[in-house]
Amino acid sequence: MNQVSEKENFFQGVKAAMPIAVGYIPIAIAFGLLSKSVGIPSYVSFSMSLLIYAGASQFIGINLIVLGASWWEIVVTTFILNLRHFLMTATLSQKLEKRASRKWRMLLSFGITDETFSVSSFQSQEILPRYFSLGLNTMAFVAWNVGTWLGLFCASGLPDTVKSSMGIALYVMFIGLLIPQVKKSKSALVVSILAIIINSLSSWLSLGGTGWGIIIATIFSAAIGAKFFTREESE
Repeated sequence: MNQVSEKENFFQGVKAAMPIAVGYIPIAIAFGLLSKSVGIPSYVSFSMSLLIYAGASQFIGINLIVLGASWWEIVVTTFILNLRHFLMTATLSQKLEKRASRKWRMLLSFGITDETFSVSSFQSQEILPRYFSLGLNTMAFVAWNVGTWLGLFCASGLPDTVKSSMGIALYVMFIGLLIPQVKKSKSALVVSILAIIINSLSSWLSLGGTGWGIIIATIFSAAIGAKFFTREESE
């Protein structure tokens, strides 16, 4: 493969990431606004987007910080939420061109999100060029971080009353993500209700901190859902 074709692959990846970037920027702006409104320093919020780069984990991390969870509760919760990335990177590694070195694979694995994984998976070519993945991941990563900066910048000019009201937007966002899924899937509805019940019970019984309640609810509700609903949906 010559240099020109590598550039073409890179910009094809950038082009394929445009719809992802359009979707990422407003969500990242919301993340910046929310983190600023709850008093998290800007350098912490930007570092989260730069180093963690996982939307749902970042929003939940903010919520746990606000609730006073310990750092290891935040780390464990984030780890559990991102376990699916092991499966996604393992799947794409089989499709990635063979001459991609281990360093290339490590670099590309950092940029894997639900959206970039979907775009990469649906590429028609049998072998996935590494420069295509690089362009795809880079564009999505830049869009997320630019959106975070825009949110942090805009939050500085908001009135205090508006900032204080932004906290509710976090819960509204999660509800907005959840409702369409539970409307389409009975298993998603049952697992969601189970998670609510388990988290509430862990809170009432004081089983560790707030972060532990979320961890316990995530593990047990997902395990119960995998046990009872996978077989039903495959039949």
